[in-house]
Amino acid sequence: MTKVARNYVFDFDSTLTRVEALDVLAEMTLQGKSNREEIIDEIQRITNLGIDGDISFTESLERRIKLLEAHKDDLEGLVQELRQKISKSIESNKEFFEKFSDDIYVISCGFKEFIDPIVKEYNIPSDRVYANTFEFDEEGNIIGFDEKNVLATHNGKIECLKNLHLEGEVQVIGDGYSDYVMREAGIADKFFAYTENVHRQKAAEHADHVAPNLDEFLFVNDLPRNISYPKNRIKILLLENVHPAAFHNLSEDGFSVELVKSSLSEEELIERIKGVHVLGIRSKTQVTQKVLDAADKLLVVGAFCIGTTQIDLDYCKSRGVVVFNAPYSNTRSVVELAIGEIIMLMRYVFPRSTEIHGGQWNKTAANSKEVRGKNLGIVGYGNIGKQLSVLAEAIGMRVYYYDIDDKLAIGNAVKCETLENLMNISDVVSLHIDDNKANKNFIGERELNQMKNGAMLVNLSRGFVVDIEALAEALKSGKLGGAAVDVYPKEPRANGEFHTELQGLDNVILTPHVGGSTEEAQRNIADFVPNKIMEYINSGNTVDAVNFPNIRLPKQTNAHRFLHIHKNVPGIMAKINKVLAKYELNINGQYLSTDSELGYVITDLDKEYNKEVIKALRKIENTIKFRVLY
Repeated sequence: MTKVARNYVFDFDSTLTRVEALDVLAEMTLQGKSNREEIIDEIQRITNLGIDGDISFTESLERRIKLLEAHKDDLEGLVQELRQKISKSIESNKEFFEKFSDDIYVISCGFKEFIDPIVKEYNIPSDRVYANTFEFDEEGNIIGFDEKNVLATHNGKIECLKNLHLEGEVQVIGDGYSDYVMREAGIADKFFAYTENVHRQKAAEHADHVAPNLDEFLFVNDLPRNISYPKNRIKILLLENVHPAAFHNLSEDGFSVELVKSSLSEEELIERIKGVHVLGIRSKTQVTQKVLDAADKLLVVGAFCIGTTQIDLDYCKSRGVVVFNAPYSNTRSVVELAIGEIIMLMRYVFPRSTEIHGGQWNKTAANSKEVRGKNLGIVGYGNIGKQLSVLAEAIGMRVYYYDIDDKLAIGNAVKCETLENLMNISDVVSLHIDDNKANKNFIGERELNQMKNGAMLVNLSRGFVVDIEALAEALKSGKLGGAAVDVYPKEPRANGEFHTELQGLDNVILTPHVGGSTEEAQRNIADFVPNKIMEYINSGNTVDAVNFPNIRLPKQTNAHRFLHIHKNVPGIMAKINKVLAKYELNINGQYLSTDSELGYVITDLDKEYNKEVIKALRKIENTIKFRVLY
């Protein structure tokens, strides 16, 4: 069966480049003019009127050139500017233009003087570029354009394309009215609305297909491309009102992102997760086996927080789903709150504040103490515990710590061999315990009774590590002089009413799990977690994954990358390489990392491959997931 010939007709402005060239020229030529911004705005307005077909192109061109006040010498600078403004996905798919140059045409209402030098670098010769040309006066000023050129007229692209008499299928790729009318006139077979740089509603409505980037266009046409699967087809669902920067970072990289302000119940998430490739959550959303069974395309879960107990990590691993969290991003925020609450408890600030809110003036030093010289006991000497140790020592506290792992002391901190020793010696105990389920009621009646009479307790770690009933009793009896609690055994999924036995007790600071909730911390998390997600989706890297072997390989530019996730049983690598050898694929880079249950292989190949090799690799026994990256 003979393959039908295809011709690809590209627009230039806002398609091959991210900008409208005459707008850029205006910004250059109008430098120093007092009314520069007004003129540029007017030129852009006229540009859009012409692109949307609201005025004739001829009128649009005439009006803009009069406002430009440009010279022939300005064009060299314009070309330099445009070279820096090639559309991102056009630039990354240069190979397509080189391989299919005989089938590619540029039909633009722009000007050959600046289009030719740009597209020449993409192997498109001048005789395949159809555009307007400038007219100059004797001094080289741009005074007009060749009005005899068909592209200087309204709907000129239709006549231009018609005159080419192209054989085979004709596909037009552009962003405006002058592009889609070629399809409507019946001389083009398909129109792709190119929306990477600007989304024009009229063009999208008249398109056979909306292409947010060139990757999508190449994918639909099964043409060579930089990445195997267009990013715009990768769906990301972000829950629990994560910082807007996360949405921006992921959208900017080309992914399709949906943001939901609240957490979802298991039933709701089972329904919403179908077709989702990446799930972003915070602490309230439960990623259970049932959710994961419904997740037909899930590749990654990003926890925009420290804890991961809300995620079934083992089942994620068995399904080949990588999990990332943010172990360091909110450390400083938690530590600052801990320091603040320690001072507030020791100074008895909250009872005094409550009194004066109630209209009572009670100036007294009773129960109010400096923190300098007092003993701070830190339970859990990880990232947060160590930073708290440094700050507490800086304000004059003596620091003691206890951790089940052997941790080196920071500064003058003293390690306690047992929890009981730490509880006995501390004036304030601050909990920074991880979310291991074995830590439930780690601090109970027995531990509280080991504390000094009148000592304070701060819990900014996990709600379930403290027996709340025992804590309430210790506070009511006067055993403890106060407490600050930010986390609770049961927390609501959304803001609203909340009840705890600690409410109304004297010298008790209660906050709604806001230890890491500062603008700085949430912004840090919104940068860190998306970066990890993008590294995995874009290059296969799993560094800092919670549940996966860690691999980092540099991205290859002239290679294909296969990602293979499998059960860690003997002989898998041999089977993978046997398949690659059968299809005569040369490996130019390969890395395997395993843990007790899972193996993860990244393989870089330096030549074209038969699509059958993908089927063969997927069929290898004990394969969990296989993905072609690029």
